[in-house]
Amino acid sequence: MFAIWTETVIQLVGVLLLSPLVAGVLARIKARIESRKGVRVIQPYFDLAKLLRKEDLISSSSTVVFSTVPFVVFGIYILISFIIPVVAPFPVLFTPSADFLGGALLFALASFLQVLAGINSGSQFTRLGSSRSVVFSAFAEPTLVMVFFAVAIISGTNNPYVTNEVLVSSVRIYLSLPHLLSTAAFFMLLLFETGKLPVESQSLNELGMIDEGRLYEYSGRNLFLLKYSSMMKQYLLGSVFLNVFLIPWFMQYGIVGTIADIPIMLAKWLLLIAIIAVIEETVAKLRLFKIQDFLSVSFALALLSIITYSLGGII
Repeated sequence: MFAIWTETVIQLVGVLLLSPLVAGVLARIKARIESRKGVRVIQPYFDLAKLLRKEDLISSSSTVVFSTVPFVVFGIYILISFIIPVVAPFPVLFTPSADFLGGALLFALASFLQVLAGINSGSQFTRLGSSRSVVFSAFAEPTLVMVFFAVAIISGTNNPYVTNEVLVSSVRIYLSLPHLLSTAAFFMLLLFETGKLPVESQSLNELGMIDEGRLYEYSGRNLFLLKYSSMMKQYLLGSVFLNVFLIPWFMQYGIVGTIADIPIMLAKWLLLIAIIAVIEETVAKLRLFKIQDFLSVSFALALLSIITYSLGGII
């Protein structure tokens, strides 16, 4: 019991510590590609600390939903960090509370709550961001469920930890066409969910924002929770992509192994960060009405993965 508690704490601390670091490394690499010096890789930690010291300003026209959602969303991502293989390759505490599909529904719930908060903010800008998020989430959330369902039937289990073991032990399944299609679908979805080009650019003004537009009315502690949640979401989705889809190997067992998994995860993330940074610096942003086409392709790849498996099995 002591071991599983220790491993659970290590996994949670790993998520909390590495999430801002990954965001900082990505910003630094993008700056270097653009021949700029860029900020320090630890700058997100200082930005989060600064938000904690600021006062919470809440509009008089907002409702209690607006100020409650940041805490609930942050708690949801904490729960997700126990469900998926982020650091440890074996189940930890609270892992039995949900499976692959349950994790996808928790991601969808967090997104829905943020939309609800934006609508209840009393600001037209946040309502605009929320309305856009609803339109695109109608394509993104079913795709996330479809991708997780695809990898579940390919591996024969809806437990993400067991899926990791199946892919590690079977190169044939890892290199199968259904798995490659679901990997491509999830990567496209990852770019959308984390607000990366060609879907969204952090440098756009209010009229071009999607997810960031929902945060305009927040400040202080509430903004801290949502910014931290956004970093955790990026880290959790990226970790699923790395540990279940792209690089399921090298995860260690035991307390010492779980600690060793933290720098291993960081090394995996450096590869993913490099790929994302190159994509962001080499492609242009899609027009808003083209984003639905982008998500439709992702959904089609996930569906094709299931159809391919159903027709021919592991090819």
